[in-house]
Amino acid sequence: MNAEPVLEVENVCTFRGRVQVLWDVSLVVGRGETVAIVGPNGAGKTTLVGSITGLVPPVSGRIRVQGVDVTAERPERLASRRVALVPERRGIFAPLTVRENLMMGAYSRRGVPRAELAADLEDVLQLFPPLRRYIDAIAGSLSGGEQQMVAIGRALMAKPELMLLDEPSLGLAPKVRSENFGALARLAQRGVTILLVEQNLRLAAKICGRAYLMQRGRIVGTETAEELARSARRTYLESHG
Repeated sequence: MNAEPVLEVENVCTFRGRVQVLWDVSLVVGRGETVAIVGPNGAGKTTLVGSITGLVPPVSGRIRVQGVDVTAERPERLASRRVALVPERRGIFAPLTVRENLMMGAYSRRGVPRAELAADLEDVLQLFPPLRRYIDAIAGSLSGGEQQMVAIGRALMAKPELMLLDEPSLGLAPKVRSENFGALARLAQRGVTILLVEQNLRLAAKICGRAYLMQRGRIVGTETAEELARSARRTYLESHG
């Protein structure tokens, strides 16, 4: 990893209540990289995202974004540092329209000219064409896959330097998963820095350059995209043997 670090996690330990979930977790994501965190249920992946974003502050260790120590910084402060989160199960504002949800993503950019926000909104609609016809529909009425598009689009409206996605394929039909990951691949090609938490190794391997492997709250190894794809194929063969 030769690119300038956008995210540095150093020896992070985190508890949920009295239970320690993360043990000395360290990772680095360089500018323009797409990096995956993969592992089974209960590995601590979502807690790691929570520690990075200030939702579950670590008890020790350091987290830096673009060289600035943001350990335990409040989530709303991180948004002003151009860090955007697409949470597990999307977390959209169901009673609001799609347009209102997307514009909520630009909240941290108060004072930006309307014309610039309109151009950014158009960019999201080009990335996710189905949202154009639902732009004034109630977001909660959309399918799960369309709601995931809204959640990713909302994050993009913040113009993030770093985008974190927690299990974006969870509960989605294969066709919609493929469409959404195609959009993420296009974002990666534009140079957006992405940290992706994902259980589906095959999907992660398609868009990431490398992956960290988590088990029982620890980073236990790293793999290139090619190695991850082979792992996915091996896992598939073992489960269908």
